[in-house]
Amino acid sequence: MYKIAVVGDYDSIFGFAALGLDTFPVTSRKEAEEKLETLAANEYGIIYITEAMAAECEKIIEKFQEQLFPAVIRIPGVSGNTGDGVEGVKKSVEQAVGSDILFGSET
Repeated sequence: MYKIAVVGDYDSIFGFAALGLDTFPVTSRKEAEEKLETLAANEYGIIYITEAMAAECEKIIEKFQEQLFPAVIRIPGVSGNTGDGVEGVKKSVEQAVGSDILFGSET
């Protein structure tokens, strides 16, 4: 069975532990990238990452998007919502179904 992790700054992720998710606070791009690699190698099927930290780790997240597992999903942090998380889900759905389900097909 796959596990679920949450990666980001401590203030943004500590509440997820109450939901039974494994939380991994990180403070730098390097630390986040190393943690993502470790989690992917240890049967984590879903990794939530704060939008701010994801912005610093785009290359490694793109690598995971080419794989079936883990699913890396951006979430807002305490600093607010940048819209990157919603845009990422929208792109994934568009790729899977072949059109933009929210605003119609432009292809």
